[in-house]
Amino acid sequence: MIYTTNMIPRLAEKTLRRYAKGFPVICITGPRQSGKTTLAKLAFSEKPYISLEDPDTALLARTDPRGLLETYPEGLILDEAQYVPELFIYLKTLVDRDSKPGKFIVTGSQQFNLMEKVTESLAGRAAFLTLLPFSLGELEAAALCGDDPFDLMLKGLYPPLYDRDISAYDFYAAYIASYVERDLRQLVNVKDLGLFQLFIKFCAARSGNLLNLSALAVDCGITHNTARSWLSVLETSGLVFLLKPYFVNFGKRLVKTPKFYFTDTGLACRLLGIQNREQLFTHPLRGGLFEGFIISELLKNRLNRGMSPDLWFWRDNTGEEVDCLFQNNGGLHVMEIKSGKTFNEEMIRGLAQWQKTSGQAGDCNLVYAGSQEAVVKGIRLVSWKGAAAL
Repeated sequence: MIYTTNMIPRLAEKTLRRYAKGFPVICITGPRQSGKTTLAKLAFSEKPYISLEDPDTALLARTDPRGLLETYPEGLILDEAQYVPELFIYLKTLVDRDSKPGKFIVTGSQQFNLMEKVTESLAGRAAFLTLLPFSLGELEAAALCGDDPFDLMLKGLYPPLYDRDISAYDFYAAYIASYVERDLRQLVNVKDLGLFQLFIKFCAARSGNLLNLSALAVDCGITHNTARSWLSVLETSGLVFLLKPYFVNFGKRLVKTPKFYFTDTGLACRLLGIQNREQLFTHPLRGGLFEGFIISELLKNRLNRGMSPDLWFWRDNTGEEVDCLFQNNGGLHVMEIKSGKTFNEEMIRGLAQWQKTSGQAGDCNLVYAGSQEAVVKGIRLVSWKGAAAL
């Protein structure tokens, strides 16, 4: 059965409605095809809608911005606003004159342009929400999760995959060509498309690893500064994220380099050439991809609720590690993530070492690819679906 995306409720809608009670401008950012427009239209169905991706509308907005905005005195949804960034200066004037909450809803895919202009023009007047692709909780509520995490990792969680009759392979091929290679390449003024393509694939090959920009630059044949610039664009556009280390000093030297993940494993799998579940299950990066799959869910849960995306990992100089730490309800939650479906006590060795080194028990969880849940030696065993509720 093919669903339309408005049949799958987004958890972020509640946050948007909360923002609409206190801010005159609400900005929804995130990668292309993550569902921003659909969410804005559903949450604010009474508002007029215009897309600045349309060339004629964009031209009108550039030549007569004041006239365009004043045509909608009760506010409107401005979709893909990054195409006319100068509009925000006029938006500020209207908001200062009438600061009615929830008046303007602004969406944008290329976050760096949008955020820069909004920060300059609408500081203190705008609330921000970052929308990533579907979360496990959203798909589970719609009975679309299935029973195997590797099938879902391969398919990915972008909304168009659930409301069109299209294969994941075809969707990501088009996504890479139209957005990753075209839009992002233009933003960083890439002259050699082949090098940029190689860079993105090499990034995918480092999923779940410590980030080494110098080695990445050497492998791609580019400078360190170029690698930093290109990675920054991928990160700011919501395609990848860096998991920062937990810096608390427990008397041991700690790793201070971030780890690297793709926000959506379907895109990472396509870049790695993984075409079926069997290839994914036997792939040497299976563990790193599964880590990214689970940590991305924790990230979505926080962003959907309007929380800061504060997630960390911990590793000492001997290689002892726990995959994710985060604060929730005033307590520290510690998580190890394993891609195996069969539990064994070796899986909780990192958590046991954490407890010994830190002197903290915390709320320790092992998230794995299986389905059973239990408590083992004070550590909670959590199924991959259960991670959505942590």
